[in-house]
Amino acid sequence: MGLKLEEIESLVKKALPDAEIKIEDLAGDNNHYSATIKSKIFIGKSKIEQHKLVYKALNGKMGNELHALALNTIEG
Repeated sequence: MGLKLEEIESLVKKALPDAEIKIEDLAGDNNHYSATIKSKIFIGKSKIEQHKLVYKALNGKMGNELHALALNTIEG
């Protein structure tokens, strides 16, 4: 089972309402994605802190329904 691109976007938007999100399904299997997320919430935070905010937004689905997510976070 995988996680649809739209669901990932919805979960992130719910936690980071100002986020600009670009997601690409890398393998066409709803399990391997690349995401670029830009948010003002990231300003002043380390990349690790930024990524933790995204993983938290996914409500435990990372590593379960979602196998791989390559993240690029941008302050903005």
